[in-house]
Amino acid sequence: MATITAADVNKLRTITGAGMMDCKKALVEADGDFDLAIENLRKKGQKVAANRSDRESTEGAAIAVVNADKTSGVVITLNCETDFVGKNEGFVKLATDLANQALNFDTKEEFLASDFNGITVADKLIEQTGVIGEKIEVASFERLSGTFVGSYIHAGNKIATLVALSANVEGAEEASRNVAMQAAAMNPIALNEEGVDAAIIEKEIEIAKDQLRAEGKPEAMLENISKGKIQRFYKDNTLVNQDYIKDGSMSVANYIKSVDANLVVTGFKRVALG
Repeated sequence: MATITAADVNKLRTITGAGMMDCKKALVEADGDFDLAIENLRKKGQKVAANRSDRESTEGAAIAVVNADKTSGVVITLNCETDFVGKNEGFVKLATDLANQALNFDTKEEFLASDFNGITVADKLIEQTGVIGEKIEVASFERLSGTFVGSYIHAGNKIATLVALSANVEGAEEASRNVAMQAAAMNPIALNEEGVDAAIIEKEIEIAKDQLRAEGKPEAMLENISKGKIQRFYKDNTLVNQDYIKDGSMSVANYIKSVDANLVVTGFKRVALG
């Protein structure tokens, strides 16, 4: 029987993130063999993952990161079952580490298959399911590229956003963060009018016409009045047309032009828990 020291237990804990008692038990069962102990911990994770596969994982951490050149970013959510785990410092660090790795990949599938400290990201999630005892998964994965990309993470890591601007001008860092904050707070459905699905507009027009009929408006007037309501819909629901949350006297588009006359928002991504 191998002698299991505190240093051995701490080493395994550093490698896997498992608790001290779980690490000690795994080393004892493996007779001091680190590789076997790690494999046993991962098998435990697989069993827990299988048992909790039907659980809802709507808590966790939403993380946005941008590359050093500020030309590309990624937002992910690392989901778990309880708010207690989602707020844990170690869990948030894991989510951030995973988001930084995700910067190197174009798709969620490539990211999950990539190497993360000797195992795939997908296997790391299974391992952590065993360690934490809750269903752990990357539920959201979104990328955004542009001439300048900024980010924002809402307090508590519940919402994370990216915003792309058309140029890297003076003030772009602050402007992109402000617009990313806008996207987090106001949850637009599209960047501008062109980004709204035609089916959504058709539905909104029908709703507007039904409301106008209920108010007794003549049928001949419905088309023109409903067009005005659609303009209001764009103003409320598309990012660049929304009232800027820090100054309601201007739209987001006009705020960006106040930073630089030629500057425009070219894209955004938003992920949220729940």
